[in-house]
Amino acid sequence: MAVGLAAGYYGRRLIAESRIGAAEEEASRLVEEAAKEAEARKKEILLEGKEEIHRNRQDAEKDIRDRRRELDRIERRIIQKEEMLDKKSENMERKEQAFHDKEKDLEKTQQDLQLILTQQLKELERLSGLTSEEAKDLLLYNVEQQIRKETAVMIKSIETEAKEEANKRAKNIVSLAIQKCAADVVSETTVSVVPLPNDEMKGRIIGREGRNIRTFETLTGVDLIIDDTPEAVILSSFDPIRREVARVALGNLVSDGRIHPARIEEMVDKAQKEIEQEIREVGEQAAFEVGVHGLHPELIKLLGRLKYRTSYGQNVLRHSVEVAHLAGVMASELDVDVALAKRGGLLHDIGKAVDHEVSGPHIEIGVDLAKRYRESKEVINAIAAHHGDIAPEHIESVLVQAADAISASRPGARRETLEAYIKRLEKLEGIADSFAGVEKSFAIQAGREVRIIVKPEEIDDLHSINLARDIARKVEDDLDYPGQIKVVVIREMRSVEFAK
Repeated sequence: MAVGLAAGYYGRRLIAESRIGAAEEEASRLVEEAAKEAEARKKEILLEGKEEIHRNRQDAEKDIRDRRRELDRIERRIIQKEEMLDKKSENMERKEQAFHDKEKDLEKTQQDLQLILTQQLKELERLSGLTSEEAKDLLLYNVEQQIRKETAVMIKSIETEAKEEANKRAKNIVSLAIQKCAADVVSETTVSVVPLPNDEMKGRIIGREGRNIRTFETLTGVDLIIDDTPEAVILSSFDPIRREVARVALGNLVSDGRIHPARIEEMVDKAQKEIEQEIREVGEQAAFEVGVHGLHPELIKLLGRLKYRTSYGQNVLRHSVEVAHLAGVMASELDVDVALAKRGGLLHDIGKAVDHEVSGPHIEIGVDLAKRYRESKEVINAIAAHHGDIAPEHIESVLVQAADAISASRPGARRETLEAYIKRLEKLEGIADSFAGVEKSFAIQAGREVRIIVKPEEIDDLHSINLARDIARKVEDDLDYPGQIKVVVIREMRSVEFAK
């Protein structure tokens, strides 16, 4: 077994060695073939590289040749442009030299002209006997006088046209305002008549020993007149509100039938509350009708009180509403503050609501009331200036003043017969004619203004001022009239000669 194992071992070894030798030979062969192929590939790659280098060199040389030709062409163009610039520079130098030469010639010519002008100016001054400054001043003076004359003519023409146009437009505006506003008129009276169901009621009103009538007159401040007038009694008082309270209270007493001092006191108190309510409602209605908002409640009440106030037969509340409408229409036509014009027109106579209770002119009272209830300065000025006592500070005040004059002087506005109206105007002119030195006098603007033409040889300017004051005082003393009257004294001196 040992021999067999040894023989098998050596046999397998011999076989393995033979296989290893064959493998080594095969490996050597493969290495040699690979080396040969690598050498052949190396030669191919070197050959291809040389060919690529050759081609790139040819391309580079061709590109260099092309660039060199382009550079040569550009160089030639640059050289041509440099030559052209040199030529232009030479031309510019020649032209500049020629310009300098002409400039020198021009300066010389100007000097020659200045010398000639100086010589001519001296010759002109010698011939005219005036220096250049004197001649210039004389020329300017003549031109100025000519311009002044033409300007004066032009200004006069423009003023005339403006006055004509202004008068025409003012008439149109006033007529339009009057057409748009028409107010009813209440006749002024100081008595009220209360109808009675029968004459027996008069005795009940008087009461036992006259206690009812005394109580009624004491509580109302009104005189109760019981006469032979059938089925009627008369209430008399200067205060229209008191008279209205008494009328309402007496009417309620007559309707109720129970007339005694306690009942009279109750009815008078009730009537006062009714009248106060009516006054407030009337004031609110007037403000609403005109379109004036934001009035103080006390001013509303005062407006309502104007319903019971009349001036020469004209109801003051309706007059105030009419003035507000007129002023508003004119303000709208003139494109100014319509609301301010209406407010000033509505409140312009507010002082008349309490002028029976407060002393002083109604204008001052109205101004104080407007200041107390914080009205604007413009409204206060409209109130203060509506009779011309002070100068209006803005156009709305002027419109209120004009509207007040229109409302008061329009036909039928105030209770005055034609005969009385004519007599008043004649008396006004007669007062003016009674003064020495007066040539003519004319009452105009419905008696609101009198114009007096005086003799200039008898009345000088200073005497004209005194004459206007004296005539105004005599008018105040001798004439009864509504509002105020403007006295204008005109003194004109004319000198006339004839050229023959």
